[in-house]
Amino acid sequence: MKQESKGLLIVYTGDGKGKTTAALGMCVRAVGYDWKVCVIQFVKGSWKYGELKGIKRLEPNVELHVIGTGFVGIVDDDKPIEEHEEAARKGVELAIEKISSGEYPLVILDELNVALDLGLVTDEDVKKILDARSEKQHLVLTGRSAADWVMDAADLVTEMTEIKHPYQQGILAQKGIDW
Repeated sequence: MKQESKGLLIVYTGDGKGKTTAALGMCVRAVGYDWKVCVIQFVKGSWKYGELKGIKRLEPNVELHVIGTGFVGIVDDDKPIEEHEEAARKGVELAIEKISSGEYPLVILDELNVALDLGLVTDEDVKKILDARSEKQHLVLTGRSAADWVMDAADLVTEMTEIKHPYQQGILAQKGIDW
């Protein structure tokens, strides 16, 4: 096999932890080669977590956009669904703009799978995002419940499977590990 430069569509999905972490690991690797990376976070937004501070340290190579208004439908979510839908629509527009610019060899759309699964974005929205990508551009989609058609279109799909979780033993999320 010969080495070719081809943009990959990569999907990290499943109920286990590590999807965003895997994508951000790829981000760090890309920065090591002085690539520009764009990260757009769907759904997440209202919580403050360590990855936001960590990504700031990778500037100017990494551009982060947190467009979500927070996790949808969990205990402290008091926003109307329309607010989440509007944020997701803006995220789709931003993703297409950033991908189309050709400025970023790697674009990470964090939790886009969740936004699609929840109906905040449509199959057509995601298809427009995929169509905006150049042949050499890498695109990473993270989040639980990736659609079958998205996984079929991908070059690499990794499913994170929970085998054991500290929460099952009464251990709450840990700073620097979970958030």
